[in-house]
Amino acid sequence: MKGRTVAIEYRWAEGRSERFTEIATEFVRFNVDAIVTAGTESTTAAKQVTSVIPIVFALATDPIGAGLVESLARPGGNLTGLSLQSPDLAGKRLELLRGLLPNLRKLAILVNVNNPGGVLDMRAAEAAARTLGLDVAKLEIRRAEDIAPAFEAIKGRADALYVVPDPLVNANRVRIHTLSLSAQLPAIYGFRGYVEAGGLMSYGPNTTEQFWRAAEIVDKVLRGAKPADIPVEQPTKFDLVVNLTTAKALGLTVPDKLLALADELID
Repeated sequence: MKGRTVAIEYRWAEGRSERFTEIATEFVRFNVDAIVTAGTESTTAAKQVTSVIPIVFALATDPIGAGLVESLARPGGNLTGLSLQSPDLAGKRLELLRGLLPNLRKLAILVNVNNPGGVLDMRAAEAAARTLGLDVAKLEIRRAEDIAPAFEAIKGRADALYVVPDPLVNANRVRIHTLSLSAQLPAIYGFRGYVEAGGLMSYGPNTTEQFWRAAEIVDKVLRGAKPADIPVEQPTKFDLVVNLTTAKALGLTVPDKLLALADELID
């Protein structure tokens, strides 16, 4: 129980990836019993500073592709956790976006290129877009200051926006929504939180459930299980969330078929 049998140290990088190594090093100095991470960048940073302390990732885009684990069944090393398998969802996200925008021809992809998981996701989205015959423009960012200029550069060059989930993007989600709305650019995101902040639609696993599962894995580790022997879990349920208020602001009518598919409508 927290405060009685477990002490928890929280750190938030505020979307600044350069802080991940600093935070992970601090945890190692504290000699913690386990480190929980959210995202590929923070997990990679933790892996680089310790090969001994168990690391449980609650959200990792593609653990094998990012080199975090040897395999999902037998991770090896000191890491295990939950995969988002985000690159596998790129095609589905674009199908949903096309269901809303049947005349979609030009797609912009916003990605933090400092995040290896984000780059994997971007490549998958780009490949899926090419398969659908879409023209693709990449908006590459590395810091918060790059976001506004990226939108400026895409003016008139895109019909819709694919936003790659990432800590930097998450920390600036309201700004991204405001800019996409101002540019009249319908956007699809990876998680519900973006739509709650005003984004148009999202498709992806329930991140709250991912963290609950991560806590259960940490419990196993604290009871003596080795991360190397705990299989990486994959999500089995994916939610489609649509913000009807944002759709209206963009002048879009959400088709009945898409409304029927939605797990949640925000109005």
